[in-house]
Amino acid sequence: MDEINATGQLKINLDGTEAVLGKDDLLIEAAQTEGYVSDSDRGITVVLDTNLTEDLIEEGYVREIISKIQTMRKDAGFEVMDHIRVFQSGNDKIKAIMQRNAEEIKSEVLAVELVFDKVRGFEKDWNLNGESVTFGVEKM
Repeated sequence: MDEINATGQLKINLDGTEAVLGKDDLLIEAAQTEGYVSDSDRGITVVLDTNLTEDLIEEGYVREIISKIQTMRKDAGFEVMDHIRVFQSGNDKIKAIMQRNAEEIKSEVLAVELVFDKVRGFEKDWNLNGESVTFGVEKM
């Protein structure tokens, strides 16, 4: 492509014979590689890596957990600045994610404590990316 863009033609050598191909002689199209997305506009192409790492997947779960707890705070009628206790039960995968990210979750939802394997207060069952879990929130 660099040669065609620079000179308007492509020189190739076939069994000792040189052939010259113009841009109109070639079928040029962009091909997508699995795990990448690209788009071109005005001569500029941008390629994004869409492969999800374990860290990105876990961050997605953390954002979902925080979102669900914030929704529960609102549904329970808590004030914006109320500190809460968060309960989780029914899913070891979600439990492990919450334990690894406890400080971030507590900070975002104003939780004083995360309690695992039991539920009290305002309770709700959720489906987080195919994982069933029960959360509870109670005002401190």
